Amino acid sequence: MKLFQISITVFVLAGISPGFAKVEQCRFIDSKPDREACYDRQARALAAKRAEAEAKPKPVDSLQGMKAEDEMLSRRLKSICRGC
Repeated sequence: MKLFQISITVFVLAGISPGFAKVEQCRFIDSKPDREACYDRQARALAAKRAEAEAKPKPVDSLQGMKAEDEMLSRRLKSICRGC
């Protein structure tokens, strides 16, 4: 029974995945105005995607992050033991 459920799940997921992978193929459009409109849509989508990627905060360099953590730990240790 478990094998049956797994096989059904695999078939359902395999059927769904091509729907997500649909990409508009502008070069196959015969009408020039439609093809240019397609290229414009793709350019706008790409620009929006790039703007979204630039808007995301960039990760802190690992070395800078480690230095900040080391400084914070040093401050904590200095406040715990003073000349013992």
